Amino acid sequence: MTRHTTPMTRVRTGVPGFDAVLGGGIPELSFNLIAGGPGAGKTTLAQQILFANATPERPGLYFTVLGEPTLKMIRYQRQYTFFEPERVGTDIHLLNLSAEAEAGDLDAVLRRIVAEVERLRPGFVVVDSFRTLGPTVPGADPVALAKLEHFVQRLAIYLTTWEATSFLISEYADEEQRHPVFTVADGIFWLSQIAERNSVVRKLQVMKTRGQAFMPGLHTFRITESGLQVFPRIPEQQGARRRRSDRRLSTGVSGLDEMMGGGIPAGDAVMLAGPTGTGKTTIATQFIAKSYSEGEAVVAAVFEEYPDNYLARGKKLGVDLDEMVRTGKLQIIYLRPLDLSVDETLAAILDAVKETGATRVVIDSLSGFEIALAPTFRQDFRESFYRLIGALTAAGVTVLMTNEVGGPRADMSFTGERVSFITDDIIIQRYVELDGELRTVLAVVKMRGSGHSRDFREYAITREGAVIGKSLREYRDIMTGFPQRVPTHERPGLTSVEYTVLDTLVRLGQSSAEALATRTGLSRRETELALERLVALEYAVGASDGSETYRATSQSTGP
Repeated sequence: MTRHTTPMTRVRTGVPGFDAVLGGGIPELSFNLIAGGPGAGKTTLAQQILFANATPERPGLYFTVLGEPTLKMIRYQRQYTFFEPERVGTDIHLLNLSAEAEAGDLDAVLRRIVAEVERLRPGFVVVDSFRTLGPTVPGADPVALAKLEHFVQRLAIYLTTWEATSFLISEYADEEQRHPVFTVADGIFWLSQIAERNSVVRKLQVMKTRGQAFMPGLHTFRITESGLQVFPRIPEQQGARRRRSDRRLSTGVSGLDEMMGGGIPAGDAVMLAGPTGTGKTTIATQFIAKSYSEGEAVVAAVFEEYPDNYLARGKKLGVDLDEMVRTGKLQIIYLRPLDLSVDETLAAILDAVKETGATRVVIDSLSGFEIALAPTFRQDFRESFYRLIGALTAAGVTVLMTNEVGGPRADMSFTGERVSFITDDIIIQRYVELDGELRTVLAVVKMRGSGHSRDFREYAITREGAVIGKSLREYRDIMTGFPQRVPTHERPGLTSVEYTVLDTLVRLGQSSAEALATRTGLSRRETELALERLVALEYAVGASDGSETYRATSQSTGP
């Protein structure tokens, strides 16, 4: 037997992100309680909802009691962009009940509220706030407390029976959640602000809303000149991860794509981890530039330097990031406040991805991101980071993030944040001492579901970007930072370049000059000259089938 349900009409709040938390908006004609401590944003939230919905036909009626006179409230609320003074007195009516409240006549207060509702027939009613009408602290005059309790219950009954969506604003402590009004209310919205060290974070919790599913948990929000903006803890876009494709994306770094088995699998989350100065941002910039050449848009979330500096850095590498910004193929998000939340970051990135149609996101850097977070969010950084990456990759976005770890002699802790399990691919960069010189090497240590090179390859940061060089198979103990050369057979008459080409040819068995050049990181010309010498010295021979390939002779492999 099929059950038919009547769809519930919902009221849009006009507060970005709040409707998603509520499950679509506030149920029409419901009675709601907005609670929390002083300064949490309760009045601003109610005003924002009122201005988003009130009309001359279905006006909004806002009652203030003793807490804040009407003129004072207007003076401060008109600082927000949602507050339109010309609407006051037409579709929004602000009424003060201080005369009745000061006399201590709660019956008179209630009669005034009922009379104004019957006169104006509003679609929305707000009472702000009943806590100023009498004692609320346990141990106060029991007669006065009983009168106030009776007043609140009668007011709540009226609010639930009027043909209006209504809100009762009040200050409550956590231990007061057993107040009778909590039972009567259809919806309860709790606002709080948490101070930790020098950081203040605002959070909102929907504790109750009848007849619809809402997002549980605490959701970060900010109060800006536009009013409240809520950042849902579980993003609205999150869902099942898109089916993986066989497509590979170039990193923009020749040789690195080969090490990754053909590039980055589309939709993967890639971490590039290494000490400071190893070229993480340079490789990220090359990835951005490559996406532009392939006609794809990128969003770059920057935490460690200003956007102008980031653009200038790209120009030094011959990459015109300014042109990408002008054409709408690159959007740089600068996120550096010290009370940042992961949800706020995710909202900014997802909005930019939607706006630009980006298929790639660069986060530079993960370590800078963690420092920018408010202290309360750093405690749950791994869980929050998991949600961030999950939401992006679920949308089919490929994510490249940099992460600073360790120093010149960093240990085996590749990522430093215990988040390696969240990423699909990990590339590590290191400093090593070779022949008395500090050099940089990299390796691909993880690729989910894909083959990859396990070699350490030397690389250099040049004016053109990162250039991958030869493999370091002739060395051991690379992870210590002090590699030792593995003893090899003597090769009389060979230069270091010729030896590198021969050693690679021995390992490959047979190869073309082009493949050898890619494998060793040498130029095509250097490789061809080395092969000519190797053939002349009988260390190598050309293939007999005319395929322009070479193989090592027995002389090169013998003792």
